[in-house]
Amino acid sequence: MPVSTKSKKSAAPTDVVSATPFVSTTEAVVPGSAKLKQAILRHLTYTLARDVHTATPRDWWIATAMAVRESILARLIATQGVHNDQNVRRLYYLSLEYLMGRLTENNVYNTDHFDDVVTALKELGIEFNEIREQEVDMGLGNGGLGRLAACFLDSLATLDYPAIGYGIHYEFGLFKQEFVNGHQVEHPDSWMIFGTPWEVLRPEYAVTIQIYGQVENVFDDLGNYRPRWVNTKSVMGVPYDIPIAGYGTKTVNLLRLWASRSTEEFDLAAFNSGGYVDAVREKVVGETISKVLYPNDKTENGKELRLVQQYFFVACSLRDIIRRHFRNDDKGNTWDNFSDKVAVQLNDTHPAVAVPELMRILLDEENFQWDKAWAIVTRVFGYTNHTLLPEALEKWSVPLFGRVLPRHLQIIFEINKQLMVVVAAKWPGDVDKMRICSIIDEGGAKAVRMANLSVVGSHAVNGVAALHTELLKKDLFPEFDALYPGKFQNKTNGITPRRWLLDCNPRLSALITKTLGHTKWAKDLDELRGLEKVAGDAAFQKEFMAIKRANKVDLAAVIKAECGIDVSPDALFDVQIKRLHEYKRQHLNLLHILALYRRLLQNPALDIVPRVFVFAAKAAPGYDLAKNIIRAINMIGAKINNDARIGGKLKVAFLPNYRVSLAERIIPAADLSEQISTAGKEASGTGNMKLALNGALTIGTLDGANVEIGEEVGDENIFIFGMTVEQVEALNAKGYNPWDFYNADEELKAIVDWLGSNFFTPGENQPFGHVHHSLLGGGDPYMVLADFRSYSDAHAKVDAMYRHTAQWAKSAILNTARVGKFSSDRTIREYAEKIWSLPSVKV
Repeated sequence: MPVSTKSKKSAAPTDVVSATPFVSTTEAVVPGSAKLKQAILRHLTYTLARDVHTATPRDWWIATAMAVRESILARLIATQGVHNDQNVRRLYYLSLEYLMGRLTENNVYNTDHFDDVVTALKELGIEFNEIREQEVDMGLGNGGLGRLAACFLDSLATLDYPAIGYGIHYEFGLFKQEFVNGHQVEHPDSWMIFGTPWEVLRPEYAVTIQIYGQVENVFDDLGNYRPRWVNTKSVMGVPYDIPIAGYGTKTVNLLRLWASRSTEEFDLAAFNSGGYVDAVREKVVGETISKVLYPNDKTENGKELRLVQQYFFVACSLRDIIRRHFRNDDKGNTWDNFSDKVAVQLNDTHPAVAVPELMRILLDEENFQWDKAWAIVTRVFGYTNHTLLPEALEKWSVPLFGRVLPRHLQIIFEINKQLMVVVAAKWPGDVDKMRICSIIDEGGAKAVRMANLSVVGSHAVNGVAALHTELLKKDLFPEFDALYPGKFQNKTNGITPRRWLLDCNPRLSALITKTLGHTKWAKDLDELRGLEKVAGDAAFQKEFMAIKRANKVDLAAVIKAECGIDVSPDALFDVQIKRLHEYKRQHLNLLHILALYRRLLQNPALDIVPRVFVFAAKAAPGYDLAKNIIRAINMIGAKINNDARIGGKLKVAFLPNYRVSLAERIIPAADLSEQISTAGKEASGTGNMKLALNGALTIGTLDGANVEIGEEVGDENIFIFGMTVEQVEALNAKGYNPWDFYNADEELKAIVDWLGSNFFTPGENQPFGHVHHSLLGGGDPYMVLADFRSYSDAHAKVDAMYRHTAQWAKSAILNTARVGKFSSDRTIREYAEKIWSLPSVKV
C-alpha cells in the first residue's frame, strides 16, 4: 500500500502537499481508527439494521462509506459556508457526462483516512480490498469527455477553487457489455438500483422547467414586443449532490445531478376506472428524461429525447446558478455583477443550449434590452471543443428544435442575424463566409449548428491539446478565429494523479514515495522528475519492473476470470483501451495481430517476444461498423488463442464492459500503450497520459496529446509511426486510394483478404464484411492501409527494445518521471487564470 501523508507526518514534518501546512479535519470528525471503527459500527447498526454477525460485505462497504462521509459532509458545509460568506466567484461546469468510477477509495485517500480505514476494518476482521469491490461504477459517463470532467472536479477541489459541477442523474448508464459469439450485446446498466452512500438528495432545491409549447407574439402596455412562451409542458428537476473532496485540503466542492420528475399527479380517477397505464403515462414520460445516458439517436424519438435531456439539465442548472447568486443580494449581488461572480464552462456542445436559455431569461423574464443581455451572456460562458470530426459536431434539425424549444429557436435566429451583420462588416459581399459562420446550416434540411452557437456565445474557446487547438484555428474554425482574434486558446488535457497513480497503482505509488522521500508528488506531479536520477540504476529498475510484473499477474487473473484465457505475465502486455471508433483504429491493431499470426504460422520458429493484446471498448449501440470490429477482434482472437501451432506466443483478450474500475486494473499492468488514431483526428486523449504515467511506453501517431507526450518523454522513449497531419492532408488532396497500398504490399494484401474471408467463422458469409468493406470499397476514410507498414515497422522496434530489459525499464521509468505536465492540476490552473479569472479560496 502507498505510504499516506498521515503516516509520514511525524517522520517528516516538512512533508506537506500544499503551499500552507496541511491540517486535517479528520480529527475533528473521525479522530483516528478507533473512532472510525465506532462510526462504522454505528452505521452498521442504526443505518443498516445489521450486526457484525449478519452483515454482508456490501453492508460493511456502506457502513464504512457512511462513516467517512461524515467527515466529508462536515468539510462540505464548512466549504460552502466560507464561499457564501466571502461571496466568491465560482466556476459552474456543465457536462453531460461525469465518468466518476467508484468513489470509496478515492475519498479515503483524498481525506487522509486511508490508514485509519484499513486499520479499523482489520480490527473488525474485514479486509478493505474486499469491501471496496462491492461498489459499482457510477453510470454517469461514457468516454474521455466524462473522465476528463471527473478529473477536473478532483483538481478544482484539490486546488481550492470554488466550483460546482452540473449534470444528469442517470438512472441507467450507457449499457453493460457482454460478448455472445463475439458480438457485443447490450444490457441495462442499472447502477442506481440499490442507491449509493455518496449522494445526498436535495428536494428543497427542486426546479420546474418548461418544454414544447408555442410562442405568442404580444405587446406589453408600453407597446414593446414581448413574446410569450405558452402551452408548455412542465418537468421537475430534483437535485442529488455528490461531494467532491480535495486531496490534502479541507475544500469539498460538489457535483449536482438533476433527476427528472413529472409535475403531473398520478391520475387516480383513471386508475380507479381500470386505466392503469393511462394513470401513470404522463408521470413516466416526465421521468424518462434522466432515465438513460445517450439514448440511441438513430430514431427521431431518440434525437428528440437527447435534445430534451440537454435542455433539461442546462435549464435546471442555470436556475440553480441564478438562485445561488441572488441569495447573496445582501452582499450586493445583482444582474450588474452576475458575470463578476459567475463563470460557466460548456464541456463540449451538449450544454450549448445554455446560451439561448440565459438570453431567454434575461429578455423575457428580466426585460433586458438585447445588447445588455448579450453582454452578460458572452462574459459568462466559455466553451471547450473536444472534436475535429465534422460529423461529431452537434446539429439539430430546425423543425425538431422549434418543436421542443420554440422560443429558443427565435432567439438563435436573432443571434444569427446579428452575427451575419458582423461577418458582412468583416468580409463585405462574401456569401461563402456568411454561409460558413452561420449558426443555421442551410445546406439541405435546415439545422442549428451547436458548435457555431457555442463559439459565438462564449468569451473564450479552447482546444484540448496544442495540435488540436492549432487545427481548430486552421481547419475547423478559421473564420471565427479571424472574426474574434484571441478568443481561441489551448488547454492541454490532464489527469488526476490521485486516481490514476496513487489509488490505482499502490505498489508503484509506494516505491515512488520511498524513493523521493515524500508524497508531495501526488499534488505536484512535476516532483516525479526526481525519478530521473535512478532511471539507470539497476536495483531501482529491478524493483520497478517487479511491480509491473505483479500488476500483470493481477491483470492475468482478471483476464482468466472474464475471458477464460490463460496469459503469461512475462509476455509483453500490449494495451488498447478506449471508445470503439474507426478513427481510433482498433482495426489497424487487428491487422498487425493478423500479420504476426500469419508470420508465425508460416514460420513456427520465428523469434518474437510473446505478446498479450488487451482490448477493452464499447461501441455505440447504433454504430454497426464499430460493433463489427469488436466481433472481428473476438473471433480472430479466439482462433489465435486456441491455435497450438504458434506455441502461445500470441494471445488476444477483449475484456467486456469497459469502465473506470476495469481501467484501474489494466493501466498499471500495461507495457505498451496503443495511441494509433489517424493524425489530425484525436483531439487529445487522456488514456495516453494515464498509461505513460504508470510506466507504459507509447506507440502512436503524431496526433492529439501524443505530440506533447513525445516532447516530454523524449524521442527515444516513445514509438512514433505513420503520417503527420500535413501528410494526411496532402494524400487526401491528391486523392487517397487504399487499393494502391493494398496492391503494393503483399503481406497487407494477404491479411486484408484473410480478414474478408470466413476462415475465422466457418459457415458464415462475410462475417467481417463491414470492416473489410471500410478498408477497400468504403475508401478507408481513416487511412489504415496507408499507415500499416509504418505501424508494423514500429512494432518491430518495440519487439527489439523489449528484449533489452534494462533499456526498456529505463524508458518506462522515464515515462513515469517526465509526464508531470499532464496533471489535471496544471490544466485547471491554466483555465482558472486564462479563462475563468477564478481565485482560489482556502477553507
